[in-house]
Amino acid sequence: MSVRLHTSARNKPSSQPNNRRGRRVLSVVAALAVLGGGLAVGGSLAYGAQGRAGHRDAVSEGAKDLVREDGFPAVLAAVEGRDGRVRDYTAGTGDLETGAAVPVNGQVRAGSNTKPFTSAVVLQLVGEGTVDLDEPIETYLPGLVHGDGIDGSRITVRNLLQHTSGLPDYTRSLPPNPFEIRDTYYNPREMLDLALGEKAVFEPGAKWQYSNTNYVLAGLLVEKVTGRPFGEEITNRIIRPLGLKDTYWPDAGERDIRGSHPKGYGASTPGNPLEDITRLDPSQAWAAGQLVTTPRDLNHFFSALLGGEVLDAAELKEMTTTVPATEGSPTPGTEYGLGLFRTPLSCGADLWGHGGSIHGYETFGGVTDDGRAATVAVTALSSAVAAEPEEMMEAHQHVQDLVDTAICE
Repeated sequence: MSVRLHTSARNKPSSQPNNRRGRRVLSVVAALAVLGGGLAVGGSLAYGAQGRAGHRDAVSEGAKDLVREDGFPAVLAAVEGRDGRVRDYTAGTGDLETGAAVPVNGQVRAGSNTKPFTSAVVLQLVGEGTVDLDEPIETYLPGLVHGDGIDGSRITVRNLLQHTSGLPDYTRSLPPNPFEIRDTYYNPREMLDLALGEKAVFEPGAKWQYSNTNYVLAGLLVEKVTGRPFGEEITNRIIRPLGLKDTYWPDAGERDIRGSHPKGYGASTPGNPLEDITRLDPSQAWAAGQLVTTPRDLNHFFSALLGGEVLDAAELKEMTTTVPATEGSPTPGTEYGLGLFRTPLSCGADLWGHGGSIHGYETFGGVTDDGRAATVAVTALSSAVAAEPEEMMEAHQHVQDLVDTAICE
């Protein structure tokens, strides 16, 4: 049974700068890791909880708070309980120009929620015996991974999927103004060249640090081993078998979103007015963050993944074997497996999932061991709705806190 709860914010978000958006702070944009969204849920704040808002439905109130307090144009959420019942939530405005409503379970750009899909494809190849997690990437892509302190013969496939490779993140070399590159097509090798032009961050395996470059290489690995386009593999191995009817891999050059969706918004720099950036070439994310999906489909994917429907037991065990995820000051106890965060929630449960940020959309969610699932999506990056560093981090955290509320309240 599906319960659709439509909630409207009291104040429609303005496309004009508010008093929080005075200064331009680009360093925090890098810290929030566009295409990443890898910080964890902070269990200390149940966003929209009854004691805070005084209303019965904490998720509904939390969604409205994200609009009226944090300034996100729209919020979409899907929450699934232990009994399998699904509740859909919307808040805000789906189109700031027309005032159109937010579509229930509308399509959004998944950003780095693509990474668990990518990792699952690689792990399927591991199960088929064509890829070895502890083999160097040099074995599969000879001569490709090299640079200042970078040696592909010392970086394993596991290092890539686990974010322990020490490779620089290519996204830090992209222009900070998203409108400059919204129509630019990036070949994966171009993105790799951006990263390999920088010095290695640390020795392979020395520590954990999130880098989108790892998953570009994972996509190239899949293409080399299978001899097929990466998008075809992710579609035939994951999307179609799971019946994710609202999830798809955009074709080369495809910039619009195919199905019903809220518009996504960006700012040329923090502090500038929000502008429509729905139309975007997502090749800048590729295997690190190109998918389009919905909150319900993400819940379905994570539930199926942790339920053993995507990987055999041995590969799922590898995926859920974690290391401390210390970079970026996440919630204490947060760990990372092979394309999955394990995040402790305020109610004592662990959330297995990911997050995703790409210009216009930010998403976070996952599933617990006992089958509860939640995904929250907003239609702007935290760095677009706030100008001050503290407010950017707070807005980013509030999206993730609402997932905690949805699971735990």
